[in-house]
Amino acid sequence: MPQTVTPGIEAVPDTRLRWWTELPLIFLVYACYTAGRLLARSDVAGAVDHGLTILRIEKVLRINAEHPLNRLFTSEAWLGVPADFWYASLHYVITPAVLVWLFRTHAVRYRAARTWLMTSTFIGLIGFTLLPTCPPRLLAESYGFVDTMAQYSSYGWWGGEASAPRGMGGMTNQYAAMPSLHVGWALWCGVMLWRHGRTRTAKTAGVVYPLVTTIVVMGTANHYFLDAVAGAAVMGVGLLLAPHVTRVAERAGTRLRARFPVVAGDAPGTHASIVSAGCQTSAGEHIPRQRDSRFAGGAEPSASPTDAGDGAPAAAR
Repeated sequence: MPQTVTPGIEAVPDTRLRWWTELPLIFLVYACYTAGRLLARSDVAGAVDHGLTILRIEKVLRINAEHPLNRLFTSEAWLGVPADFWYASLHYVITPAVLVWLFRTHAVRYRAARTWLMTSTFIGLIGFTLLPTCPPRLLAESYGFVDTMAQYSSYGWWGGEASAPRGMGGMTNQYAAMPSLHVGWALWCGVMLWRHGRTRTAKTAGVVYPLVTTIVVMGTANHYFLDAVAGAAVMGVGLLLAPHVTRVAERAGTRLRARFPVVAGDAPGTHASIVSAGCQTSAGEHIPRQRDSRFAGGAEPSASPTDAGDGAPAAAR
């Protein structure tokens, strides 16, 4: 007998997101991001060659915008100092904040957005590993770049080794410049704010944040213009691959639940049914927290001698 659904109410599986599963996943991806940045740091000669090649290409194409921006940030402390704070902090604050915002207010959109971000991040890690790149600030002085974070280090918590706190520079890979995930993550945040923000302020921030981040990464001599372009390209590829990644993850989850049905239904806040189909209760008895998920919004099932065609009286539920 086909399943009966109240008109106007769509039957959907219980796919609620839970913070205790999402948080470890986010931490895992960030740990991979951090570890991946460290893989190629020993290839200094190759990183310098890649950086000089990028710089030569930009000069031929006349798109080396990092030169004038770096001179401006170096000569004007009122621009350089805020830019260094922007580079050293917002990358690690705004992205998690947008994830939490989506999780709490746009749960339906969150899963796809999170998958897009994670897929793009893993693509970026491949770039760090295969193409270690020396950022402009680490090139010889003859190339005309000044490390603004070293110049203004007395204003912040960082030292002369990227945005790492003083004394922790050895734990970072300073040659993970291509692609720029500072720009990539900022672009993702911008798209989320523009698409799902309900106020003009949110939409304006969605445009301003990635644009300013792109200027900052070049002006502080942490990235080339082509690094920023590559960061945006990585996000585009991640967006295209995200649906395929989602399908693979769903198939894996289905197989895992089929193989371990008890464990899959034993997460905190969920309760597997312990009442057999043949066990009847009295007509007015209610089993706490047991509910038919087909009837959302307080809708009740139509009167029927059987429930879902299994032959058991409705009162037995």
